[in-house]
Amino acid sequence: MLPTSMFAMSTDPLGRELLGGFKPVPQPGDHDVVLRVLACGVCRTDLHIIDGELPPRLASVVPGHEVVGQIVARGALASRFAVGQRVGIPWLGGTCGACAFCAMQRENLCDFPVFTGYDRDGGFAEYAAADERFCFALPFRYDDCHAAPLLCAGLIGFRAWRLAGESAPRRLGLYGFGAAAHIICQIAVSQKQEVYAFTQPGDAAGQQFARSLGAAWAGGSDQAPPLLLDAALIFAPVGALVPAALAATRKGGTVVCAGIHMSPIPTFEYRLLWGERVLKSVANLTREDGDAFFSLLEDCRVQTHVQAFALQDANAAVQALRDGTLNGAAVLVP
Repeated sequence: MLPTSMFAMSTDPLGRELLGGFKPVPQPGDHDVVLRVLACGVCRTDLHIIDGELPPRLASVVPGHEVVGQIVARGALASRFAVGQRVGIPWLGGTCGACAFCAMQRENLCDFPVFTGYDRDGGFAEYAAADERFCFALPFRYDDCHAAPLLCAGLIGFRAWRLAGESAPRRLGLYGFGAAAHIICQIAVSQKQEVYAFTQPGDAAGQQFARSLGAAWAGGSDQAPPLLLDAALIFAPVGALVPAALAATRKGGTVVCAGIHMSPIPTFEYRLLWGERVLKSVANLTREDGDAFFSLLEDCRVQTHVQAFALQDANAAVQALRDGTLNGAAVLVP
């Protein structure tokens, strides 16, 4: 029997701080599984939702879309996973399956998507429900806390990395060395790429952290790398980094904006884009991204670096992310 209520941290569209309280335990729809939450990562997208930088879609919502949990109940049509199995819930929680983008196998651009922790309650809670068709089985070698960041920081970073053209030897710049970049740095190094890490100016600890993960160079985002980059991934939501990354990238190179929200991009001279440089964005993820990412992790031993917080301390975790004081990812543990 499921309990009737749970502790959850929800957001209010009028204020950015999380509101703690009790909510009913979710009941499964036909294709849903209900998870007892074991861990939930704190993503920058959660921060954008809490701070109102993404327009609210619900009067209140439980954030969290890096959810690791154990299945405790299933809907009538849910048979992909067994009760008791550990699975992960990602950001993309559902698609319409009928729009032009779904028909083109580009479900990440679905016109009528459902996002975890935005359109339906997420994992800053003791229980969470999700459509099992969009959940992932998780590698056994990661414990709950260390598996959580893989479900967005890992997946979105992986999609950005692939869009930059991961197969060719290249110098890869990572702007904003947080949860996503510290995972992608390890993957890129394993693929014999040179990584150039850009942190907030003066962040010596962050730069040392990047070097400890194999970065060939680390410096402030106000610095130019010693060599031109073949590609750059921008994880920090700072529009001013776009012209900076273009200036640091060679002709024919690619700059990928990997966040769901970014401050305004300042005007810049055409010469920074000229030379067949490519500027693109990443939108969400596909289930194929997840299958490819978790398959890669079978051969590439990526270590996630986390700082665990009790669920009741979610405000502190969110503030640490806002202040940029984390090396790696914050994870809430009920």
